[in-house]
Amino acid sequence: MPLQLPGLHLQDLHLSVPLNHADPTGPELEIYARIVTAEGGAQKPYLLFLQGGPGVEGPRPAALADLPAWQKRLLQDYRLVLLDGRGTGRSTPVGRLSGSAQEQADYLSHFRADAIVHDAEAVRRALGAERWSVLGQSFGGFCTLSYLSLFPEAVAEALFTGGLPAPGRHIDEVYALTWATLRAKSERYYRRFPEDRARIAALMERAGAGRLRSEHDEEITPEMLRRLGMHLGSDGGAERLHFFLEHHPDSPVFRAGIRAMLPFQASHPIYLLLHEACWADAQVTGWSAERTMPADFAADPTLLAGEHVHRDFLRHDPRLRPYTEAAELLAARAWGPLYSRERLREVQVPAAAAIYVDDAFVPFEFSRQTAALLPGLSTFITDEYEHGGIRSSGERVVDRLLGLAQGRL
Repeated sequence: MPLQLPGLHLQDLHLSVPLNHADPTGPELEIYARIVTAEGGAQKPYLLFLQGGPGVEGPRPAALADLPAWQKRLLQDYRLVLLDGRGTGRSTPVGRLSGSAQEQADYLSHFRADAIVHDAEAVRRALGAERWSVLGQSFGGFCTLSYLSLFPEAVAEALFTGGLPAPGRHIDEVYALTWATLRAKSERYYRRFPEDRARIAALMERAGAGRLRSEHDEEITPEMLRRLGMHLGSDGGAERLHFFLEHHPDSPVFRAGIRAMLPFQASHPIYLLLHEACWADAQVTGWSAERTMPADFAADPTLLAGEHVHRDFLRHDPRLRPYTEAAELLAARAWGPLYSRERLREVQVPAAAAIYVDDAFVPFEFSRQTAALLPGLSTFITDEYEHGGIRSSGERVVDRLLGLAQGRL
């Protein structure tokens, strides 16, 4: 049923799609999207927003006055289609899975970017749109590139923010660069907050002795704790981390907040289970982040990590533990291709990408190489923002991308 909010009109869309788009007669999922229209915008073209992740639902809009600046900017020109990617939000969610570990892994293998693109195509057709614009943030950019590989004729313009993946590159190359970036970010953080190196070292010692616990008495291991470096990849994240570390580890605030400060939450299991698979362009992941961790990280527990999946989250979080066997099978899986480099070289869709020089999660070097594949793509390269610049920049990043894609800049 349509919902009217101050300055906004919301429409719900529910569709049934195949679990496996290659087998349209097999099991089905429900896909949910919310169409957001500003007052007077009923005839504007559609723009599909693809959320970061993987495994995170689309944004939930409130009143127009309360929207983030980037969404307000888009609503000046478009109707927004906010898709809950399969497995998230109001689309059929991934929760506790039944069946054997192999059956669970086989089920989860259908939740990567290519499947999300096929779902999006079903949404586009249901809306009666001949073409639409697509904006992908982070993992949403991976989906957008897959879209251009599969259905370029359906895309009027493609926008990427911190989300140009590395087609043809081995996943180990990706993680080698992200480890190097987190090393530099860790050292930069300690130059700014030198007292926090001793705090992290003390916490690591406690964690190593099994004495670092959440308020629910869940053990926080050293490798889980190391992932506090996730915050160093976002604008304002260093400050958030510093203020959190000011709390004593036995304090209620610390014990209540420590698990929430870490990535790979049980509320969004796909984020852990398929995180490495979203990089796997025709290859096996094999727990790449663990395997490629440099020796100096192992020697120095104060060097922090980011989106580097570690099996300790499965071993020590009781809500994630049931996925352990399926996760091992996914890590050993020979994944199929996500992109066609040959087809991307032929795509003439107007496109623009924000590439962040200091991106902790999507390597700058590979993003520039991928940008060069697309003949119609212009780049906005900046060191002013971190990976989430679409949010922290107000409307600036989105406005710049629109100008580049539309030939106004």
